[in-house]
Amino acid sequence: MTSPLWSPSQSRIDNSNMQALMNFIGKDGHDVQHYQQLHDFSVRLPHLFWKYVWEFGSFIQQQEHTSVLEQGNLMPGAKWFPGAKLNFAENLLKFRHDAQAIVAYDERGKQQTLTYAELYTKVAKLSAHLTKLGVKPGDRVAAFMPNVPEAIIGMLASTSLGAVWSSCSPDFGLQGVLDRFGQIEPKVLITTDGYFYAGKTLNSLEKLNPILQQLHSIEHILVVPYANKDISQDTANSQLNANAQVHMWQDCLSNDASDIVFSAQSFDHPLYILYSSGTTGAPKCIVHSAGGTLLQHYKELVFHTDVKQNDTLFYYTTCGWMMWNWMVSTLMTGATLVIYDGSPFHPGPNVLWDMAEAENISIFGTSAKYISALEKAGYIPNKEHSLTQLKGLLSTGSPLSNESFDFVYEHIKQDLCLSSIAGGTDIVSCFTLGCPILPVYKGELQCLGLGMAVNVFDDAGQPVAANTTERGELVCEKPFPSMPIGFYNDANNAKYLKSYFQRFDNIWAHGDFAEKIQHEYHGHTYTSLIIHGRSDAILNPGGVRIGTAEIYRQVEKVDAVMESIAVGQSLISDPTDVRIVLFVVLREGLDLNDDLKQEIKSMIRANTTPRHVPAVIVQVKDIPRTLSGKIVEVAVRETIHGREVKNTDALKNPEALALFKDLPELQQ
Repeated sequence: MTSPLWSPSQSRIDNSNMQALMNFIGKDGHDVQHYQQLHDFSVRLPHLFWKYVWEFGSFIQQQEHTSVLEQGNLMPGAKWFPGAKLNFAENLLKFRHDAQAIVAYDERGKQQTLTYAELYTKVAKLSAHLTKLGVKPGDRVAAFMPNVPEAIIGMLASTSLGAVWSSCSPDFGLQGVLDRFGQIEPKVLITTDGYFYAGKTLNSLEKLNPILQQLHSIEHILVVPYANKDISQDTANSQLNANAQVHMWQDCLSNDASDIVFSAQSFDHPLYILYSSGTTGAPKCIVHSAGGTLLQHYKELVFHTDVKQNDTLFYYTTCGWMMWNWMVSTLMTGATLVIYDGSPFHPGPNVLWDMAEAENISIFGTSAKYISALEKAGYIPNKEHSLTQLKGLLSTGSPLSNESFDFVYEHIKQDLCLSSIAGGTDIVSCFTLGCPILPVYKGELQCLGLGMAVNVFDDAGQPVAANTTERGELVCEKPFPSMPIGFYNDANNAKYLKSYFQRFDNIWAHGDFAEKIQHEYHGHTYTSLIIHGRSDAILNPGGVRIGTAEIYRQVEKVDAVMESIAVGQSLISDPTDVRIVLFVVLREGLDLNDDLKQEIKSMIRANTTPRHVPAVIVQVKDIPRTLSGKIVEVAVRETIHGREVKNTDALKNPEALALFKDLPELQQ
């Protein structure tokens, strides 16, 4: 077995929130002295585990719950904390002191700082204004917003009233916005006048104009001056040309409200509507509960990420990715939240690290793609910056390659808990997470999340063995609080059941292709995972199942390649079989030749198996991605087979699909 890249010091273990939780549970005589014991306890006795988390977190509820879990054998169907009446925003706004709550940056530098007291006051004023506009529990408030403090204020004000929040980032296309907001029929829309990206200033109001003509449910539009601080209401009205009433943000906050009347709702009251990527059809509108989101995010931030009140957390995200919702929940811990809007490479690769040093960021969150891009750009953060406060780095969006693990420890910081985490929009949280009291191994997700009965099943629905390289479907065998309430306007839960429960009865099938690993630490065995890609993108040459991430991990090592995407092409000679086609984007000025093809193939063959070696390698200029930055193997696969990709507005760069049409290299 390989050696860990990092192990926590005894002091770090002793002072961790995870250890504090084990002590808290152990005081009642439960034997939870190491992580695997704690995880086993959490899935074996979920009613007890979540009771302890609830008590540890001192959550605010206006009416006490009558029990923790009812119908705990049903998935879906389990009922969490019945009888409870609470408000999500009230729990995120429980700190009202003068410590920093939000520090906001964009491509121009630091723009705003809000204390917890200032944040509460702004939310109070907007909440009062929304009440005046007639916003009630269950109404939908939508946001077409960059990652700015006003988006957070809008969410907190809306949810303080029991309204349901849903957001898109302003880089979404016309159809992408309509496919989302058109399904949920929002009453109020919040937007900025524009936004900045890669040195450009873009107009959000002109982009919204044709969208609003088809969103007839919107009664009020709140406009935040951002790109042009001096924009007038007349200008906003003329650019929007909407039937809805337009309100300028400063007018919405001009009242004298200083307190909030929080609307107390049930634990399973709808809080957020998030969306599937929608690359194979209209996006699914996934409804998440207030209590489930609150409890799950607390567990992940406080125990798995070890966030404390004196920490400063940053996550690079947009309002169109679930990591925004996750990041904002940091406010319930009293820590400082740093947000950034714009390109992470404008004007250069130093921009986020300048910010990290200036703000003493202790937990830095990003995507696997960003770390890989830093590596390819040759940028060395620890050469340029003092990162003394940095204790954790989180990565998600896709599996983190072995090379990126090495890069983090060599070129960012050695004494660091690097957490490659995975879950998704579907659960507004994670199945696999970091753990501040366990070692970090290259290529692995550190641990299974507390309270998550995660396993890996083969095609017959049987658990695969650990440490055997056997792979299968990532599943969850028991209910958990952040399971969706359902999909919006989904009669009889038909789409919901089909999405997660069609493959295995009463078992959540997540759609990731994974492998179980077991390690021994301090005399105890625990389980970690390796994720090999999405199940719907699995390659199957000659009947052998291969995860795309297995190939990407090797291609990452080839210096000439910036990024790649692998798909299976059906064979004309045998339509039941496929050959692997690898598309590569090369460094500027390079062309794919026979020597480079051989280098790529040799790298893959040497570190995997001959089955993994692509039959064809093709150079392309770009690779299509979702709006949250994930590459879309399924869309490329459909394109090379001449099949229509139905919803290209779900893509950040839909024009890239044209690069994969009718390629002579793919003729058979």
